[in-house]
Amino acid sequence: MDVLLFPFQEYWWFYLAFTGFVLAMLLLDLGVFHKHAHAVSIKESAIWSTIWFSLALVFGAALYFYALDRFPSDQRLMAIPGFDPIAAARQVGLEYVTGFIIEKALAVDNIFVFVVVFSYFAIPPQYQHRVLFFGILGALVFRAIFIAIGAVLMKYQWVVIIAGIFLVATGINIILTPEKAPDPGKNPVIRLAKKLLPVTDKFSGQNFVLRENGRLFVTPLFLALLFIEFSDIIFAIDSVPAIFAITDEPLIVFTSNIFAILGLRSLYFLLAGVIDKFRYLKFGLGFVLVFVGLKMAWLNDAFGGKFPVTWSLGIISSILAVSIAVSLMIKPKTHSAK
Repeated sequence: MDVLLFPFQEYWWFYLAFTGFVLAMLLLDLGVFHKHAHAVSIKESAIWSTIWFSLALVFGAALYFYALDRFPSDQRLMAIPGFDPIAAARQVGLEYVTGFIIEKALAVDNIFVFVVVFSYFAIPPQYQHRVLFFGILGALVFRAIFIAIGAVLMKYQWVVIIAGIFLVATGINIILTPEKAPDPGKNPVIRLAKKLLPVTDKFSGQNFVLRENGRLFVTPLFLALLFIEFSDIIFAIDSVPAIFAITDEPLIVFTSNIFAILGLRSLYFLLAGVIDKFRYLKFGLGFVLVFVGLKMAWLNDAFGGKFPVTWSLGIISSILAVSIAVSLMIKPKTHSAK
């Protein structure tokens, strides 16, 4: 269906309200629950992970019931020959859940980056939440920009095909290329920052800048934040087209993407100590990208314009479940001393 179910000109108020809700939750998080710097415990991260995940599911259910109630009274939609409001509402709910799962899975790559960055810059545990808070805040802004651009470009079939081919190539590269941890010291953005900005190895509490002898210096917290923001822009190049492979609705892309990112901080503190156990998850993510790339470039057309979202949800969930199960069942080889 070429007609958008949630056109921006009719739902601008929803984007505004949703953004306001997200900002309110972030301010509550930083201003109340993390007003004072402290190391985030496993219990605290588990509670917040549950809260963010529950909010995402509740929102998905609310979106489904809203569509179920709204579509039958929308004359614009009901004028479309063969339009089924119940089926459309069900499609909305499934697309949101599938998009959320894709974005959540792809966001795991960010956790690997967080571990490396905090280790490289020796960021104390009590300051890591503040870096991630502003990192996530910046990610939300960049994702909104990428989604807005994607909503315009994805109207052109040739762009969709190119994006699909790109995702397939990216997925194959992930599968075939040996895993290599990023080196923040060799990152061009970090190297440029060190050349242009006065940098210090000292910390000033949870501040990003330090005044010393009347001169301002950026602390390691700032460099860590800069690297995280740069990394998210790179990740967004994969993740935003991936979710557009599932749905043409910018509202679903925006909300599922944002909810996946919001829970990323708590997920990091929950999984940071065991993330190395999911050794085969990267292969699962690679196959997911290959699948959604094929869906964009070929499968949608092969299935009359829309590959069944129930099949997509089943395939993606199965790929991720298998990669996680294999990671937990197959232990890494240990080399005994001779």
